[in-house]
Amino acid sequence: MRGATTDRQKELLQFIYEHTRDTGYPPSFEEMREGLGVSSNQTLLDHIKKLEERGLIKREGSARSVKILPEGFGAIGQMPLVAFLGTTSAGMPLEAVEITGEWITTPTSDVAQFKDDVFLLKISGDSMINAGIEDGDLVLVKSQKKFVSGDIVLAQIGDESTVKRFISEDRPPFIYLKPENQKYDKILFTDETQLKGKVISVLKTGNWKRVK
Repeated sequence: MRGATTDRQKELLQFIYEHTRDTGYPPSFEEMREGLGVSSNQTLLDHIKKLEERGLIKREGSARSVKILPEGFGAIGQMPLVAFLGTTSAGMPLEAVEITGEWITTPTSDVAQFKDDVFLLKISGDSMINAGIEDGDLVLVKSQKKFVSGDIVLAQIGDESTVKRFISEDRPPFIYLKPENQKYDKILFTDETQLKGKVISVLKTGNWKRVK
């Protein structure tokens, strides 16, 4: 059995949460030591290891890669924090998304999706309205490298970005980005086209709705 999360571990979780929310990035080991009031690296590492074993956080190497998982947010009674990258187009491609360094809380109607490497984008334009994605909507994007035909994706085209449906078929034009609004034209793939992530959910009336 994993056992209950201790008050000290909850204190560390809360510190990681507040630091990420307020600064835009997770704390360093030194900052966590100071926040927890401990002088020993080993003591801090023991707490971090216990949080990892309980599935409350995950990390990849450096301290600033610490990420609180859904169960971790639940342990301290907080809604999930997700990185907000900025605004992207659901119309003609916009200037590439710029990372804002901002993290925002999100509803927990589907907490499992927050286990993935995800980020938020705000939609500008109406090219995806028939897929239920409208101007001004927030969408949740999962970073990944493999895609299948029919996925709704965040694509970067040179210095611009857009959200469209990825289509791959065995007849010309073979591979392209398809809008879900008849007034827009499909966008053909070029050497400059890169797929950055899959749109998995859109926020509607305070709840996450899976996109299809």
